[in-house]
Parts: sequence; structure tokens; C-alpha cells
Amino acid sequence: MARRRQIYEGKAKILYEGPEPGTLIQYFKDDATAFNAQKRGTINGKGVINNRISEHIFSALATIGVPTHFIRRLNMREQLIRQCEIVPIEVVVRNVAAGSLSKRLGIEEGTQLPRTIIEYYYKDDALGDPMVADEHIACFGWASQDEMNDIADMAIRVNDFMAGLFAAIGIRLVDFKLEFGRVWENDYSRIILADEISPDGCRLWDMKSGEKLDKDRFRQSLGGEAEAYQEVARRLGLLEGQEGENAVLDFDSHRKKRGK
Repeated sequence: MARRRQIYEGKAKILYEGPEPGTLIQYFKDDATAFNAQKRGTINGKGVINNRISEHIFSALATIGVPTHFIRRLNMREQLIRQCEIVPIEVVVRNVAAGSLSKRLGIEEGTQLPRTIIEYYYKDDALGDPMVADEHIACFGWASQDEMNDIADMAIRVNDFMAGLFAAIGIRLVDFKLEFGRVWENDYSRIILADEISPDGCRLWDMKSGEKLDKDRFRQSLGGEAEAYQEVARRLGLLEGQEGENAVLDFDSHRKKRGK
């Protein structure tokens, strides 16, 4: 097999040159990081689970008209994606107070927000991904106003869809991170959804027990990270032998059965 050319390696994924011009292969790693990579570790099987979850969500979003970079899943750890120019802004959509929002504003974690909040962060690990405003984005030319309008509109559509998707399987969508990219068609560019959507970038809480089913288990050293990721996939019907309503389990009871 010919050796593939690596294009980029991030904290959770590797990008390789794709089989056709304008495509890339996205490989999902088991590596886990937190606090701007100050904490590092491994969650066994995370890459496989995230690949399946992200495929499932991106495919579903495409059916409601959200343009994405996803083309198809290739194998257990890889996807074929459309190459795009990443907008250097992380978009965080918040429905419930948690994480940095709770710390910054002194709001108790778990408080339902009066309305959904969209926040923007400049993608720069060396600077700690600082929070920025629309004025910064316009001033430094990171994205045009039309592009930011498209990004905000898509973020709200994704939030509405995902909140319903997860509520149907007993999971509360607390907040999540999105990344967007530009694709060029002749002299015209348009914004598409990129990166991944998985428990790595979402806060997902069991609606009954409040149990955390996301990377906060790693951040906060709670343990059971692999089982939590598997639980999300199981409820979505993505694991063999667990589909539909049969996938909806009480995670807290499941955890107790494991003796944890």
C-alpha cells in the first residue's frame, strides 16, 4: 500500500491527502487532551466511536440542508471529507450554564439559560483560544459579515436539530463546539460545517441522572470515559445489537452494574 501524505495532525485527528483532488482523509485518534493540551491521556476506542457518531450526525444534518465537509465513512477510524479552508474561529453554542461560562459569570452549572448563546473563540493554542467578539473578527478579516451571518444561522439550525435528536434518547444537550470552513466554486466561496461533532466537543448529560456522557469525564478525572462515549453511541443505535429504543439505557444504573 502506498504511503499516504500527512497534511496535518491535531490533538484528536490526523488529516491525510485524499484519493481525489479537493478531498482529504480524516483519521480519528484515541488521544484525549484538555485545558489546551495541558492534560493528556488516551480513551480506548474513542476514535472509532467518534467516527461513527460524527458520521451519523453530519449525515443527518445534510438531510435538513446543512452543507458539510463529510462525504462518507471509509472504515472504523477514517472518513473521506471535502477539503476546505478552515475559518479560524471556534463557535460555541450554549443552552445550559457549564464550563467556562459558569466560571466567568458565577452561574451555577446546570442552570438553563433564558436563551441560547453563541460565543466565538479565536483558534490559537498558544494564546489559549481567547474569546472574541464580532468586532475582532471583522477587524482582523478572519471572516466577512456575510460569512458570520451564515455561521450563526447554521449554528442555530444545528443546535435545534441536535437538541431534539439527543432529547429523544434521554440526553440533554448542554453546549457544543462547531468549526466551519470555506469551499471555493470558481470565484465564489461558501461556508460549510467542518471538523467533527462528537462527545469530544459536546457536553451531554443524562436527563434523568445528570450523569456526564462526554469529555468532561476526562477533564474532571471522573473515570468511565470509554463507557460514556459508548453509551452515547448505543443510544443513537450505532453499536451492534443496540438499536432504537433498546439503546436507551439508564446510564447510572449501567454504571452501578459495572461496580463503579
